[in-house]
Amino acid sequence: MKEIYFAGGCFWGTEHYFKQIKGVVETAVGYANGHTSDPTYQEVYTDGTGYAETVKVVYDPQLISLELLADLYFHSIDPLSLNKQGEDEGTRYRTGIYYTDQEDLPVLKKVYDQVASQYDTPLAVELEPLKNFYTGEEYHQDYLDKNPTGYCHLPQALFEFARTKSRQ
Repeated sequence: MKEIYFAGGCFWGTEHYFKQIKGVVETAVGYANGHTSDPTYQEVYTDGTGYAETVKVVYDPQLISLELLADLYFHSIDPLSLNKQGEDEGTRYRTGIYYTDQEDLPVLKKVYDQVASQYDTPLAVELEPLKNFYTGEEYHQDYLDKNPTGYCHLPQALFEFARTKSRQ
């Protein structure tokens, strides 16, 4: 199994999106690349900790490639929006791809550059090594499974897109 970390705005929807993808075997929501130890949601919410709401994605590379995962990620975000996805605004909602294996960088950079070539302005998506990750509180884990009518910045059709695209 391999892992990659995606920040795509509110982690509830981002986690639910990645759970639809064939080959994703585990997800966890949490906080990545900040500058404090063991942050709580209440601390991260102030935008004073430097953390981004992030989803840890554990996947089977025999079933899905990192390239397809990264491509699907870009379908779920507005890559030009700085610190804002949907109605959610603040540095905690910034977008980013955080990797733990340096060998993943060329694949991620390839997808990143392909997306960037479609725009005249730079992407607002971080592409960096994972510095740190703290798992979020239990009530945030699998939030949309537990609360099917709960808030989500992603449209329902996007979940079906992820299911379909990863099974082609």
